[in-house]
Amino acid sequence: MPHVSADDGVRLYVEEAGDGPPVLFVHEFGGDHRSWEPQVRAFSRRYRCIVYSARGYPPSDVPRDEAAYSQARAVEDIVAVLDGLDVDRAHVVGLSMGGFATLHLGLRHPGRARSLVVCGVGYGAQPEKQQAFREESAVIADAFAREGAAKVTERYAVGPARVQFQNKDPRGWAEWAAHLAEHDSTGSALTMRGVQAARPSLYDLTDELRALEVPTLLVAGDEDEGCLEASLMLKRTIPTAGLALLPKTGHTCNLEEPELFTRLLERFFADVENGAWGPRDPRSLATSTTGMDER
Repeated sequence: MPHVSADDGVRLYVEEAGDGPPVLFVHEFGGDHRSWEPQVRAFSRRYRCIVYSARGYPPSDVPRDEAAYSQARAVEDIVAVLDGLDVDRAHVVGLSMGGFATLHLGLRHPGRARSLVVCGVGYGAQPEKQQAFREESAVIADAFAREGAAKVTERYAVGPARVQFQNKDPRGWAEWAAHLAEHDSTGSALTMRGVQAARPSLYDLTDELRALEVPTLLVAGDEDEGCLEASLMLKRTIPTAGLALLPKTGHTCNLEEPELFTRLLERFFADVENGAWGPRDPRSLATSTTGMDER
C-alpha cells in the first residue's frame, strides 16, 4: 500500500487517480480516504485526485501518544502528503475536521494551495459554544476508548446532522456508517482529544482570515446547525470567499448531494484556473439597501 511519511515519522496512506491539476481531499472525523469516492470518480477524468487517511485512521499509522495529534499537526500532514507526491500546489478540499485543516493550511501555507474548499466547519467555533463542544468531545473520546468504534457508531451515525443522509440515501449512509465502525478506536479517541477538542476558535483568527488571499469556497448544509453561523462569519471575513448552502442537507454534504457538490466544485475550479474568482467587490459592502445614499 502506498504511504508517505510525515516529519515525525508517522506514515500516511494515500491513493491517487487521474491526471491534470492536482486536487487533494481531506476527510472528516467520521470519514477516511474512502469518503471522497464520488468526487474521485468525477474529477479524476480531468484532475489528478489525491486522497489520504489522517493519522489515527488505518491504513495510516496510529500513534499511541496524544501529543502526536493536534490541529497544527493535521496541517503539516497535508504538507507532507503534497511533498511526498511532489505536488507544489493543489486545490485542497476538506470536510469538517478536514475543512478546519484546509482552512488552516491556507493561513499557514498559502503558497501550497491553488484554492480552498472548506466544507462543514464551525462546530465549537463560536466563543459561547466552545466549552460545551470541548466537553462533548471529551465524552465522545471516552466512548471510543471504552466502548470501541463499532458501538459508538450506533449513536454517532444518527446524530442531528447525519439523519439527513440516512433519509436521502439509506444505502450510502449504511456504507459510510460501516466504514466508521471499522475505525481504530484508539486513533479515534486520540483524534477527538488532540485535534477536535483542542483546536482554536475561528473567531480568534479573524485578523488572519481577513488577510487570506487564496480563492476560497465555503460549503455547508442548511440543516447542519453547528456550521451555519461560523460559515456566515467566514464569508464576511475572508475577502476571497464565496458561500454555498445546500438545501435540506446535513453534515456529510459531499455524500448526501454528490452531484450538486461536484457541480459546485467544477465551476469553482474553472473560475480559479481562469482567474475569474477574485476578492469581493468593495462596492458590495455598502451599508445602505441600494447604495444610493453613498453617492
